[in-house]
Amino acid sequence: MFSANDFIPSPYTNSLESGNFQWSSPSNIALVKYWGKKDKHPSLKGELEKQIPANPSVSFTLNNCKTITKLAFAKKPNNGNFSFDLLFEGKPKEDFKPKIEQFFERVLVYLPFLKDYHFTIDTQNTFPHSSGIASSASGMAALAMNLMGLEKALNPEMTEDYFYQKASFLARLGSGSACRSIKGKVVVWGNHVNIQGSSDLFGVEFPNVIHENFNNFQDTILLVDKGEKQVSSSVGHNLMNGHPFAERRFEQAHENLDKLISVFESGNLEEFITIIESEALTLHSMMMTSIPYFILMKPNTLEIINRIWKYRNETKIPVCFTLDAGANVHVLYPENAREKVLQFIKNELVGYCQNGQYICDEIGVGSQTLK
Repeated sequence: MFSANDFIPSPYTNSLESGNFQWSSPSNIALVKYWGKKDKHPSLKGELEKQIPANPSVSFTLNNCKTITKLAFAKKPNNGNFSFDLLFEGKPKEDFKPKIEQFFERVLVYLPFLKDYHFTIDTQNTFPHSSGIASSASGMAALAMNLMGLEKALNPEMTEDYFYQKASFLARLGSGSACRSIKGKVVVWGNHVNIQGSSDLFGVEFPNVIHENFNNFQDTILLVDKGEKQVSSSVGHNLMNGHPFAERRFEQAHENLDKLISVFESGNLEEFITIIESEALTLHSMMMTSIPYFILMKPNTLEIINRIWKYRNETKIPVCFTLDAGANVHVLYPENAREKVLQFIKNELVGYCQNGQYICDEIGVGSQTLK
């Protein structure tokens, strides 16, 4: 059984004066949704207790929607403070700095070298800024990968398994879902009795059989609303504390994950659609029944959903939707339906997108180092 203490390093065997790393990390889309955090966890104290999921989740890792981050580092006189510059698309981004500072505070015990260096963090996204696609998962994952690159250079004996597990663990402390953007096509985060190796502390590659129906599964993201959400995900998670339907929802997530184990093995797309759409609507029903209640879907979100249902019913093409904590719609479908579904999107759904914008994506493999 892993504990957070397993990620506290022994003294490093190497030393480095300066250098740089560059990693890309993708966004991901949850199929079984993470919504709500546990109050307590036996191996974590204080701030870290807030980052533990109340239920397990499983996601598709995306391929095209990525954050690319370069981390340059140089030894500095140790004055006991964090020292870093943050650039977004090559320009200083001061309003991101408090989040990075908070992240450094959280992970200092696991990365004790953080106060030894001045860092320059230069980051960019492959998807449009303020597109309504959450960049915190890909952004924190890419930063975690770079920091682990530095730690591996300081400790070359580190195993590959440890490297990726710790990267996922660290990414989670920046943004919960970031732990699912490290490695693998399908990633599980959260303890689940029927998934070997699953953990609340980090994401793991889905270990069971996945049918060829899910190879290169497509995700076309319809950008319905690119504005800032009126309720942040952090606030939304906290509203699950004391929510009248929370406990039943957490049980449902375990049940749906069990069902997906069978679906991934059998390739049953009809059952897949039922689970995935139910999960998306349940996520938003939790928002609408919390106190205070809120709605993140927009009228065009509902128009798109109804059009997808009508199209699927008429054509029998296995296309479905899922939603994250926002108004945008992820249209999911197998690769062999790509041409027909994209034509349907262009003919019937683009008019419901802000400025007609959508992004074509598909299942990817996780974070990658860039030389």
